Amino acid sequence: MSAPAQRRIQSDTLAGYITYYSPTGRRFGLRTSDEREFTVHLPANAVSRIVRNLGDDYRDTTADTVDMLAEGRYVFAYGILYEWEGGSRFEAKEITFPEETRGQYVFEHPNWWVQQAAAIADFYLRGHFPDGVYDWRGFRTHLTLSGTHLPDFAGADVRQETDTISRLVYGLATAYLLTGKDRFLEAAEAGTEYLREHMRVDDTADGITYWYHGIDITSSGHRPVFASEFGDDFDAIPMYEQIYALAGPTQTFRITGDPRILQDIDRTVELFQKYFRDPVRGGFFSHLDPITLDPNADSLGRNRSRKNWNSVGDHAPAYLINAFLATGRSDFAALLEETADTIVERFPDEPNSPFVQERFHADWSPDRTWGWQQDRAVVGHNLKIAWNLTRIKSLHDKPEYGTTAERIAEIMPAVGSDGLRGGWLDVVERQPDPDSGIHRMVWHDRKAWWQQEQAILAYLILAGTTGDPEQLRLAREAAAFYNAFFLDYQDGGVYFNVLANGIPYLLGTERLKGSHAMAGYHALELCYLSAAYTGLLLSDDPVTLHFKPRPEDLPGRVLRVAPDLLPAGSVELTRVWVDDQPYHNFDGKDLTVVLPRGDEPVRVRVELEPATMRLRMRTSFDGGTAHVSCHGVIDATELGKFRRVLAEVMAAAPQRVEFHLCEVGGMCRPAINELLFQRTKAGLDVDFVIVGCALPDVADALLATDAFLLAGGDECNHE
Repeated sequence: MSAPAQRRIQSDTLAGYITYYSPTGRRFGLRTSDEREFTVHLPANAVSRIVRNLGDDYRDTTADTVDMLAEGRYVFAYGILYEWEGGSRFEAKEITFPEETRGQYVFEHPNWWVQQAAAIADFYLRGHFPDGVYDWRGFRTHLTLSGTHLPDFAGADVRQETDTISRLVYGLATAYLLTGKDRFLEAAEAGTEYLREHMRVDDTADGITYWYHGIDITSSGHRPVFASEFGDDFDAIPMYEQIYALAGPTQTFRITGDPRILQDIDRTVELFQKYFRDPVRGGFFSHLDPITLDPNADSLGRNRSRKNWNSVGDHAPAYLINAFLATGRSDFAALLEETADTIVERFPDEPNSPFVQERFHADWSPDRTWGWQQDRAVVGHNLKIAWNLTRIKSLHDKPEYGTTAERIAEIMPAVGSDGLRGGWLDVVERQPDPDSGIHRMVWHDRKAWWQQEQAILAYLILAGTTGDPEQLRLAREAAAFYNAFFLDYQDGGVYFNVLANGIPYLLGTERLKGSHAMAGYHALELCYLSAAYTGLLLSDDPVTLHFKPRPEDLPGRVLRVAPDLLPAGSVELTRVWVDDQPYHNFDGKDLTVVLPRGDEPVRVRVELEPATMRLRMRTSFDGGTAHVSCHGVIDATELGKFRRVLAEVMAAAPQRVEFHLCEVGGMCRPAINELLFQRTKAGLDVDFVIVGCALPDVADALLATDAFLLAGGDECNHE
């Protein structure tokens, strides 16, 4: 072979932790997630940036790149790999930092996911309802990259899919939970009504509700499409379509308590129990014949007498956990336990494969010849099991739930993640290649947005409930990849797929941001639960949620505000506002609010905090005066939070800053230095004042700097 033929030049991305930096050699060492070591060369024209959120300006750090290459920092390096006989060299052209400073990941800021949720929800509202009128007759399944309807689907005769509408309704309702913006709830309620009016069949004689596959909008009205017309499910009623028809209405029900929606949930669950359930061997069948509602009908072909991941596992995340959170009902809790028991018993497949078995015959024997799946694994389904078993364990504390979830989380990185570049893979062979030992990719090495979501949520909740630093590392790496590469800063929303190296893949249906597979559900679910898990389980930050029920619609006028299934006693409800006024009739331990009597909807805002919160900081502004109330201990562990909150206060340029420190049990020297530093930066015209009865040790330490005023007396803000 000639020398030129032995050379190879290609672009690629490396993700990992900096091991050293050589200023003279302009190079640094990088250790990837799977422990591979690389030398990265830094040419003079390399640029760098900090990961930014949707709606934020570009954060250029090129001038500071060298100073930011600190040992232990996680980075993405995109560049050119040169390979030749006997050597190679990787030159970085772009460096992306997910951390503002070492250990301070941008997406762990309390407002990160809230801001992202609002931006994504607004993208879908602009795309589907550009006139601001939430008329769902104008909804189109397909939405372009820039957020407009495809010309082919803009006419009078179009197909509207029930599940796609329901998933978007879920996303909009979730955005309201996080932000309290009325436009999101108005659109979600309108979408729920549209589903109920046009896609729902309420069979009162049989006591069941089922949902059409969709409707065709015509010039003269609409025509229902009863059975599925997707290739995998053609002329059948697939369980997953019925499950996801409930996703949006159920999330809306959490906010409004509308009893009509609860009736729809109950009657759809009755459909599952009467017709999809296998009364002999347990579990639920995946498909029914649309005429006889028989899961064993010959007409179902390859879907006859089958069970799969969707028919058993999708209940929990799509509607069932949310239905339980809203009601606390024992029948919902029992169904969660039943599905979790089935998953633990039937799905793990070691030592045959590290991946779970996803498809079964009626007798639970594996089905490894079905359609496209054959003997293949969807990586995200494995992570979804780990995530949801961990959630359900907080309700039913069975050791096997935790053991199974943690085992999946332990083995998945080696077989389902890209340890070189970051991110998680799509569909792979369940059996390793005999020559390489690699689980080969079935179609491509692209990475889908929803599979990144499953990884982030699985490892976040495991890190928060087990305290395992390895789970936290994996959660951060997954969130870093998603936020670095999936956010579309130009057109809005998130990309469907990226290439292995993180560059967006914009061909075919994967170019779209609205389709049968994508409608805002996963992206907004990720925002909501990442905010909850990060704040309440990991970073000790409060989480604010919003509801708008009619009090008399709720049994006993009791509103349940638990953010998710989290370990018992780990979260407390600390503050409540009803119609923007402080409200005190709530149970902080049970996470419930007893609302005042009334038939009209009331706006309810709640603040939830970790039960073991070490430092609580609350800020408010009164004209030019900023109030900073601290409760707890300001030590080295809490220094990052203290500095962040103080920087946010000073960014508002107050003329006077009052520190209420009467409930501070101690303050480390670096925290005092931070106050002194901020005092100096603020200038002579800004007063820093200690208000109330701060502990003598704290007050003396601050006053000794001659930079603070003392306003004692009875001005304390005890709560």
